[in-house]
Amino acid sequence: MSKAFTRENDDAEDEELEPALQLPQGLKNYITPAGFKRLQDELDHLWKIERPELVKVISWAASNGDRSENGDYIYGKKRLREIDRRIRFLSKRLDAAEVVDPGEREDCEQVFFGATVTVARADGEEHTYSIVGVDEADPGRGLISWVSPLARALIKAREGDVVSLRTPGGVEELEVLAVAYRTIGEK
Repeated sequence: MSKAFTRENDDAEDEELEPALQLPQGLKNYITPAGFKRLQDELDHLWKIERPELVKVISWAASNGDRSENGDYIYGKKRLREIDRRIRFLSKRLDAAEVVDPGEREDCEQVFFGATVTVARADGEEHTYSIVGVDEADPGRGLISWVSPLARALIKAREGDVVSLRTPGGVEELEVLAVAYRTIGEK
């Protein structure tokens, strides 16, 4: 078989991820309890519901004879590979996860993982962000990954500090207005 169709190692799956979902080498996979539960629920759904149903369809399609022109069989096998890839990915992520509940953190005036931070831009516009795990980031909802440039600029800052954020448009100054630790869940 050609080397083009073989995988050198199992970490090749991470290389297929978009850069925002890749964990930097050697760093822990911090995640909130809500994010962990969401990943676990997805894994359970794929493993216990979707995959068994798909295997039934593939078995039925295979029993119909010629597999080379059998769309149900061909596309079923393709979908099964996608599901199996996602199951492997989720299993690895969950195994490596370090769950941190910001709601259990004692009062802290410094920004760390799990903090909900309110910042003011130079024009006075205020934004609130919660620093969460890579797999649960959703900037549209104010959930930013702890490895994102914005979170890295905010980490270790305190209320009243001004931090510099490098953007493609230049350096932006952000003033930290408030730091709170609370349970981050479904919004």
